[in-house]
Amino acid sequence: MPSIYLSPSTQEFNPYVIGGSEEYYMNLIADAMEPYLYASGISFTRNTPEMTAASSIAASNAGYYDLHVALHSNATASGGGTVRGSEVYYYPTSVNGKRLAEIVANNLKMIYPLPDRVKTVPTTSLGEIRRTRAPSILIEFAYHDNYEDAVWIRDNINAIAANVVLSLCDYFGIPFRMPV
Repeated sequence: MPSIYLSPSTQEFNPYVIGGSEEYYMNLIADAMEPYLYASGISFTRNTPEMTAASSIAASNAGYYDLHVALHSNATASGGGTVRGSEVYYYPTSVNGKRLAEIVANNLKMIYPLPDRVKTVPTTSLGEIRRTRAPSILIEFAYHDNYEDAVWIRDNINAIAANVVLSLCDYFGIPFRMPV
């Protein structure tokens, strides 16, 4: 049975332009993923909102997981909420991380309103990419400081969750199953 460490953002201080926080919405997505993970036969361990990125990495590394999957939304330091898009990060030399990132990005293009703005990005600067033992990805679903992107996340929690689990099933070569 495939096993993942599921790491929704613990960044309660990142506010959405529509209200709520990155931690709140990413935990909603993780909550919605759980029935799809169970139905599809993917076991998981999940961080908690009380944890930090560092303690999530430590918990992931303390176990034996096939993948580490971090769920986030993005914001710009400048840009006034005008930037939109999805980015899926992976470690540049991780063949499995890159493969999963490409699967996730290709599937996100089916549901994100601007598919030409969905991309994969190699990085060595993100802790959940650089410091995890398991192959990892960090998904920035959309920009929470952009009104349209924030509304898209809020209004598509279940579709996003199902899409990510579909991607995991594609990666593992197992059937995607709907919860009963």
